[in-house]
Amino acid sequence: MTRQCAPPASGTGAPLSGSVLAEAAVVFAVVLSIHAAVWDRYSWCAVALAVQAFYVQYKWDRLLQQGSAVFRFRTSANSGLLPASVVMPLLGLVMKERCQSAGNPYFERFGIVVAASGMAVALFSSVLALGITRPVPSNTCVISGLAGGVIIYIMKHSLSVGEVIEVLEVLLIFVYLNMILLYLLPRCFTPGEALLVLGGISFMLNQLIRRSLTVVESQGDPVDFFLLVVVVGMVLMGVFFSTLFVFMDSGTWASSIFFHLMTCVLALGVVLPWLHRLIHRNPLLWLLQFLFQTNTRIYLLAYWTLLATLACLVVLYQNAKRSSSESKKHQAPTIARKYFHFIVVATYIPGIVFDRSLLYVAATVCLAVFLFLEYVRYFRIKPLGHTLRSLLSLFLDERDSGPLILTHIYLLLGMSLPIWLVPRPCTQKGSLGGARALVPYAGVLAVGVGDTVASIFGSTMGEIRWPGTKKTFEGTMTSIFAQIISVALILIFDSGVDLNYSYAWILGSISIVSLLEAYTTQIDNLLLPLYLLILLMA
Repeated sequence: MTRQCAPPASGTGAPLSGSVLAEAAVVFAVVLSIHAAVWDRYSWCAVALAVQAFYVQYKWDRLLQQGSAVFRFRTSANSGLLPASVVMPLLGLVMKERCQSAGNPYFERFGIVVAASGMAVALFSSVLALGITRPVPSNTCVISGLAGGVIIYIMKHSLSVGEVIEVLEVLLIFVYLNMILLYLLPRCFTPGEALLVLGGISFMLNQLIRRSLTVVESQGDPVDFFLLVVVVGMVLMGVFFSTLFVFMDSGTWASSIFFHLMTCVLALGVVLPWLHRLIHRNPLLWLLQFLFQTNTRIYLLAYWTLLATLACLVVLYQNAKRSSSESKKHQAPTIARKYFHFIVVATYIPGIVFDRSLLYVAATVCLAVFLFLEYVRYFRIKPLGHTLRSLLSLFLDERDSGPLILTHIYLLLGMSLPIWLVPRPCTQKGSLGGARALVPYAGVLAVGVGDTVASIFGSTMGEIRWPGTKKTFEGTMTSIFAQIISVALILIFDSGVDLNYSYAWILGSISIVSLLEAYTTQIDNLLLPLYLLILLMA
């Protein structure tokens, strides 16, 4: 059971209630905007889901404050159930709409499955919260039951038998991942973050299993299969070693050698053969040919290598300053942590402009490297485990309250998800005109520019605070202004972007996501790009 350890600022009282209500108002504004833009029976499901998640969120918050949650969640934030519950359903709805406009029935059905899977895992999380609340909240149960009934009634006439089975498979995987990962990794997630992260992993694992069982010659793009296999393989590797090191000390040389040997076995004996089955060619040769196919890709890889070296030098420099500091608890200032945001912006913009497929694969490789290094740090694998612990501890903040350090991984995900999530067949035939042309830049705008500018200006010059938060009005306004300037620069340097006078929707989308950044206590590196992506696609 979770022990009560929430700080007063994040516990009970008016400030938290005010910030939660403001966050809920922003989320409902997004849901209603999507409902107006994508007007069909599926959008009514998203509205019903948001209403029941709003009621259930307060029950989750009370469980966290009283220490009565089943698992040990991150205590420096509210439950975040509402903003997380609607992400996958809304993403599926706008994906369906765009693929329908592009005349691609396969991905249109895929979008409906994404939406239905998101609703299923969100309803399960709500039922879990209501089932362990004492006394059982009767009014909330009635609202959740009505919302669930509306969703089931609409979806049962929209999904085939195979699609229903697929949704149930995602739900089953989600249930098992919840029980395993939330037990092994206490205080790493809020309920909303767990719903978002584990729901996405569950869907990817189910997709990989289905495609592996039904693979045929030349089915799908090798780039897509590469992402699925790498992400699922790294997650399964983490689960394997987490379970194994419960029974043995991971910090010894024997355990470290075993870790490296098993990593090689899993990579060469499982991941590469799995990928070979899907793409029907040698994965290593395919990757080398892909990376060095054109001169542009060689130049981009050299440029990214320089930026990666610069990022490592920033880490070493900040640690050198800590060594010379008299304070034992010296932490890197906010501006120093935002250096990495500037570096990733400088990384992603050339990739988006010149070669998005290369950026897609490079971001996948980078995610695998980040996860592997985090495993080495977390398990104290020799010879780098203790060194990584010392180097990365300088950049910790209140969101890294659990055993894992995830903020840099969330930053990479937030920048990459707009590149990974939009099906490339649905970006043809002009279906990404207007505001949708900015979809690949959603991570750059929301996190790379907006969140960075809001944090720097808010912490240095901000004086007027938003009610119930530490965020400032000045930080939010400068964030919006900086994103508008960035859109203007994108129009200048990327000839493929044509906004078609959809400036009002772009300004509204940027403004509402900036307000969400001001009020949410969830991981903004992950949440903000997804909301901006959804709004721009609509």
